[in-house]
Amino acid sequence: MSLDLLDIRHRITQVDRDLLKLLSERHRLAYDVVRSKEITQKPLRDVVREKQLLQELVNYAEAENYQLDPQYVTQIFQRIIEDSVLTQQNYLQNKLNEIKEQSTTIAFLGMHGSYSHLASRQFAKKYQDSLIELSCESFDAVFEKVQRGEADFGVLPLENTTSGSINEVYDLLQHTDLALVGELAYPIKHCVLSPQQIDLAEIDTIYTHPQPAQQCSQFIQSLDKVHVHYCESSSHAMQMVARLNQPNCVALGNEDGGKLYGLEVVKTDIANQKNNITRFIVLAKDPVKVSPQVQTKTLLLMTTTQQAGALVDALMVFKTHGIRMMKLESRPIYGKPWEEMFYVELEANIHSENTQKALAELEKVTSYLKVLGCYPSEIIEPVKL
Repeated sequence: MSLDLLDIRHRITQVDRDLLKLLSERHRLAYDVVRSKEITQKPLRDVVREKQLLQELVNYAEAENYQLDPQYVTQIFQRIIEDSVLTQQNYLQNKLNEIKEQSTTIAFLGMHGSYSHLASRQFAKKYQDSLIELSCESFDAVFEKVQRGEADFGVLPLENTTSGSINEVYDLLQHTDLALVGELAYPIKHCVLSPQQIDLAEIDTIYTHPQPAQQCSQFIQSLDKVHVHYCESSSHAMQMVARLNQPNCVALGNEDGGKLYGLEVVKTDIANQKNNITRFIVLAKDPVKVSPQVQTKTLLLMTTTQQAGALVDALMVFKTHGIRMMKLESRPIYGKPWEEMFYVELEANIHSENTQKALAELEKVTSYLKVLGCYPSEIIEPVKL
């Protein structure tokens, strides 16, 4: 007896709706968890508990013969755990910083549809109020908007898993009094966009920002006799291609942005690396308070003397105090040839006693030290089995 496809689809729809209801209930329970932890002052994340939970769920699915792949089960619940952690973190941070409903203004690079614009919207989800979006033509302009008080926050890309660090942003951080107040990761899904469906062989001009061009270099090299025209942002590239409306001219951008400009996706998955992610930082005029219960990062800016082993002495301070260093980035110091300034990213809260002791020791072995920001991280590393 053959089953009616329409009936099967109705059943699938009902199951999907039941799943949504259960996910909503699971999400609401995160608030009960955080209120309990608020009283006990327990850390939001319990990695041992998360790993145990994932293993129990995989074992349960196998025991009940649900015929679900263990990796599939793990990936789904890793995402559910991430949502729970971020929900709890936002609850504590909003309460600690007394976030009230008001108009929030965010500055970003490019126009609507740029990756910075989409990342800023992701960051703004925590604010249950009206959002004012300010597009900027340069990274420097984003800094200026926040410095002048025209924007509450500035969202800037700091590094990409394919093309690495964005040096211009690092260099601007050397000369600002703004504070880092947050970070987030945004998946970058580059695609070829055109006013109409075309064959790749027809393309002779690509409009793009230098970063996507670098991240999609292998795809660009696979095309014959293509001229690459660099634009201020991916959104500028999409706007230009939409305005030209020529089948031989395409833009590298994202699908959501392309829709805003009436562009169609010609080809997807064109990045050199499939797992292409950009990490964005959030700047504000004033620093934020960070709950000791949440995952916290601190970014330092420091210089050392030119003596042998000076940098090693500085980094040993973190090892001595058991502070995990997440990243070390060096940039040249303007006006001082062959001398470098170091950005040190730590998994630490500057308000903790241990971190304060480490900073005090660090001042003794560095010639310059500045805390650029202490902020909650919205990048949740999934627990693996």
